[in-house]
Amino acid sequence: MKVRRGQDYLAALRDDRAVHIDGERVSDVANHPAFRNTVASFAAMYDFQASPAQLELMTFPCPGAPDRRVNRAWDLPHSHSDLVRRRQAIAAWSALNFGFLGRSPDHVASSLGGMVMALDVFARGGAERAAALAAYFARARAEDLFVSYVIQNPQADKSASASGQRRDLVLHVERETDAGIVVRGAKMLGTAAVMADEILVGHIQPLAPGEEAYALSFAVPVATPCLRLLSRRSYERAAVSAFDCPLSARFDENDAVVHFEGVLVPWERVFVYRDTDIARAQWHDTPAHVFQNYQSQIRLMVKMRFLAGLGRRIAEVNGADRIPQVRSALGRLAAMAGMVEGMVSGMEAEGRGVGGHFVPSAPLLYAAQTFTQELYPQAVQILREIAGGGVIMLPSSLRDFDDPELGPIIEETQVSPVTDARDRVALMKLAWDAVGSEFGSRHTQYEMFYGGAAYVNHAHVWRLHDWANGSDMVSRALAGSQRPAS
Repeated sequence: MKVRRGQDYLAALRDDRAVHIDGERVSDVANHPAFRNTVASFAAMYDFQASPAQLELMTFPCPGAPDRRVNRAWDLPHSHSDLVRRRQAIAAWSALNFGFLGRSPDHVASSLGGMVMALDVFARGGAERAAALAAYFARARAEDLFVSYVIQNPQADKSASASGQRRDLVLHVERETDAGIVVRGAKMLGTAAVMADEILVGHIQPLAPGEEAYALSFAVPVATPCLRLLSRRSYERAAVSAFDCPLSARFDENDAVVHFEGVLVPWERVFVYRDTDIARAQWHDTPAHVFQNYQSQIRLMVKMRFLAGLGRRIAEVNGADRIPQVRSALGRLAAMAGMVEGMVSGMEAEGRGVGGHFVPSAPLLYAAQTFTQELYPQAVQILREIAGGGVIMLPSSLRDFDDPELGPIIEETQVSPVTDARDRVALMKLAWDAVGSEFGSRHTQYEMFYGGAAYVNHAHVWRLHDWANGSDMVSRALAGSQRPAS
């Protein structure tokens, strides 16, 4: 039985992808100092799923390819128990990186799974488009591909629509040929795209009639000719060591602007073409948007467990864990972690059937997203308050311990009632990397906006909430009230 391993993933990265960072084109993503440790972390995830002890939890026999097992993110659940089993696999994978790899391979796999649950939506644009998506999903699943996506437009004039920007800014169809469509323009934010096998391209922002050239959805390999990825600054490359930067040195999934310079997309890879309604519907008339963000909430559940554990450890190392105010703050942090976990379970318990499949509750999913956008910065603030100046009064790097003059001073000043100086410094370095470093700040921004601006999620909650139930109770309450005689 074949299953994708880390070495298979690493071998697939040895292609001619055009990745640019710090003024250079990267010749080998897997070994470049800006990306290699995070690539190794993704490879470790594939090795984890292939290990005999985890194989049953993490994988299942691939439909249509009985000689292969693939990650459970590709599973299309038919029942509540199927959904829970799938969640357990996602949580186990996320625990390997403490929830800090937001665009791990199970994210877009979840999105694609939600799309194929409702192929009739794509068939509205022609049977060929639905067939293209079904075939692509089957191949991506059988090969257990790491697919990232870009579905947002570059920020420019936010008061203007896609067609109101400079012509070549936003990705659009330039022309069509017998072989496929030629596209030009840019999309963001290609989180983990540098390290992925393929990129799913779509348009999640509303389009108006007349903007059909922007109404596209397709998938291409990262190494497609005329496709460039412009990486942001690498936190991994700036990390001094895994001791000084224990998270950013290993889990900087990177973000990139993806630029299409006349890319030819074969017809068999085009899922939506020049249809503004289907461009929207592929996310919200299918379970895709719910399924992908359900995966994100599972990952956040793991991350919140980590943050709660981090807060408790900081309090213990500082000898503050018995102070009532500190315990109160830790209790609040634990309540936040428990709330996310409860909402994930609630989404599953209130799930519904869609075309023979079982998907999480959309109203509870968007309620959770609205809540967690506000919750994560609050959790970071609690950790900052518990840590205080301890995350600042630290040696500059691990090398200071080796200095014969500085080492004794560090031992004298980095004091804890429960551990030694080196472990105290290691913990505080971890805390700073999680909440205060550039890497940590990026994660606060990410958790606040990965699912869209707050008003977007509020609109989803407004659209899906059972207003009739509450309104009916209000009407019954009014009917039973005593009113003054007119």
